[in-house]
Amino acid sequence: MKKIFVVTTLLFIGLGCSIALGQIESQWRGPNRDGVYPGENLLKAWPEVGPALIWSVEGLGEGYSSPAVTADRVYLTGMTGGEGFLFSFDRNGKTVWKASYGPEWNGSRPGARTTPTVVGDRIYLMSAKGQAVCFSTDGKKIWSVDLMAQFGARNLQWGMTESLLVDGDRVFCTPGGRKVTIVALDRHSGKTIWEIKADGESSGYCSPCLVKHGKRRLLLTMTGSSFVGIDADTGDYLWRQSHVTDYTVNANTPLYHNGFVYTVSGYGTGGQMFQLSEDGASVKRVWSQRKLDSQMGAAILVDGYIYGSGHNNRGWHCLDWKTGKVQYTARKIGNKGAIIFADGMMFCYSENGYVGLVKPNPEEFHLVSSFRVKKGSGEHWAHPVIKDGRLYIRHGDALMVYHIGDE
Repeated sequence: MKKIFVVTTLLFIGLGCSIALGQIESQWRGPNRDGVYPGENLLKAWPEVGPALIWSVEGLGEGYSSPAVTADRVYLTGMTGGEGFLFSFDRNGKTVWKASYGPEWNGSRPGARTTPTVVGDRIYLMSAKGQAVCFSTDGKKIWSVDLMAQFGARNLQWGMTESLLVDGDRVFCTPGGRKVTIVALDRHSGKTIWEIKADGESSGYCSPCLVKHGKRRLLLTMTGSSFVGIDADTGDYLWRQSHVTDYTVNANTPLYHNGFVYTVSGYGTGGQMFQLSEDGASVKRVWSQRKLDSQMGAAILVDGYIYGSGHNNRGWHCLDWKTGKVQYTARKIGNKGAIIFADGMMFCYSENGYVGLVKPNPEEFHLVSSFRVKKGSGEHWAHPVIKDGRLYIRHGDALMVYHIGDE
């Protein structure tokens, strides 16, 4: 649990005094990384054939990443011939530029994994080969860091899968090396600010989140076999809780609410609820359950209930946030997939290619409308994105944009 400072304490404190959430244009699973997207006046039901397709593009290459959508641009990663590319489109689907960021994952389940993080005029991403890269929004590469070489990171069975988290002048990532597990880099230069060993565990395919708890700001993430908490301003490694699953896959971002944190993984492992101490310096387990065992589709919290899908335990499940009690299990529009929320409705993208519009209800899976994604190929694993009355769905080499605003 050794922490290594690479800059002076005074400089580090100066860098850590402000949170950058207000500057972030787009990132993994919405503004708070909890699957909740801002939006008003969205359709509460879709036409029988589904919402209108505004535009689509093909030729993205292989990949499972979600798009990063800003006020005037859409950024997305894909792989062609073993090389990773970052694409930039305008709001009408016209290609603005395309830039290579180096070798991408061509092993088991080949393709790009990372969802870009856009902050001001910079774009941050990590390749499945362990390259952390920064681009300008006009397509120029600013810097790159080889996490494998610099921190002794060990790549994973299905490649590194982390959407980078930006906070002020820092970018956090989890190389998962024997000497260094988590690092903070200067987002302008890529230089190391601090390193944490954190028991030397591998990465767990997880994208971290940053939460404000009491007087502390906490970096919460999952490593290969643990749920860990870091003081985001001091770099102190505060605690770890065991969260062991098959193949060291802990892919879902922790879900925080009012001092409690829910973590969930697949392969029958299920979820655990933890309560943070008042100062965030410690944590205790409140309950655990195995029914909702989302592998990588995440979960959302709506009005005191957790919604998500299972992996080994197929179906769409609803749990009571306070107790973990299973409210229902439903098998509609496929048995598992990714889930997000906006304007009072849930959007469920099933691995069988159906997208469902679901009204939250702890008594039943209230499916209002659904349609099938017809473009693209391969697995339906990318998480949907909502921005300005539009629903973005990525399927393999295709990106589709649907009109879901109620005008």
